[in-house]
Parts: sequence; structure tokens; C-alpha cells
Amino acid sequence: MPPDATATKRRILEAAYHEFARYGLAGARVDRMADAAQANKRLIYVHFGNKAELFDLIVARSLADLAEAVPFTAEDLPGYAGEVFDYLITYPEVVRLTGWAQLERPEPTEDEIAAYRPKVAAIQAARPALGSLESADPTDILALVLGLTTAWANASPALRALAPEKPWSPKRLRTHRTVIIAAVEAFVARQ
Repeated sequence: MPPDATATKRRILEAAYHEFARYGLAGARVDRMADAAQANKRLIYVHFGNKAELFDLIVARSLADLAEAVPFTAEDLPGYAGEVFDYLITYPEVVRLTGWAQLERPEPTEDEIAAYRPKVAAIQAARPALGSLESADPTDILALVLGLTTAWANASPALRALAPEKPWSPKRLRTHRTVIIAAVEAFVARQ
């Protein structure tokens, strides 16, 4: 009977997650992943295919993990935005992974699209409750909510430096979270 590869696969996925978040697809090195996972480099290819396939898997899994951790509620977009912000502060690698994916793999995978499809459908179903946004495209609504949610992480370091508190201090993050929720509330408010 062959040995159970579950623990090895888990270590490889964990190492790949951190490697891709730090270096992107082009800069990531399979050798470093193997070393970090304490696994044979060949096993990465055996279990996950080439580096690009592993990158796509890691990006899709990070979106799926976010979706599982932060349930989507189209009827409470401000609450959703606050919860996503909290998740991304805890797991900043997700923002970096999706940023790398946009830069290095501009065509999304089916798994990435699948992560957003139920959210767009939920917004479509909730449109009558969205007041002035009832006629807006659900994809635009989700893009704007997520854009507001990730604005602090994606803002220029020079702009963040102008904040009255240190950019990543707990006080600054609480303030920014409050502003995000207020902005999404205003965005979805009935007119």
C-alpha cells in the first residue's frame, strides 16, 4: 500500500500559498516551495501539475476559502463589506494573490469565475430591495462593493502615509472599516 500523501499535499499547498502571495507566478520558485513543504520537488508536479496550474489552484482556493469564511448576503452589502475587510486584514495574502492573478493571468479560470457567480446571482435576485440600484448590473454592484472593501489595501503607500494614524494600526483599520461600511450603505441606500 502506498503511503498517504495527504499531509504532504497540505504542506505543499501551504508553501505554495505563501510563495505565490509573496512572489507571484513568475517570481515563485518550485524549489522554495519544496523546501518549505519539506517535500520532494517532483511531488509538486505529480500532485498539482505545472507551476501555472498550481498557481491557478491556489488563487481559486483562496477565493473559495474567503467565500466559506464570509457568507455573502446581498441584502446586507454593508455588513458583507465589513466582514470581507476583516478577513482580508487577517489574510492579506488573498489581496496579493488576486493582484498577482490580474497582472500575470488576465484571463480568469473557471474556478475563479465560479467564486463570483453565486454572488452576482444573489444580487440579481435581491435587486428589488436595492432601491436606486435596482436597474444596475449586479456585476457592477459587486465590483464596487469589493473595490471599496479593498481600497485601503490597494491604496498607494504615499496616500496611506497621510492618514492621521499609522496606516496598519488597529485604530486606523477600525476607522477605515467604519468608512467602508458607511460608503457601501450610502451606495445601496434607497433614493
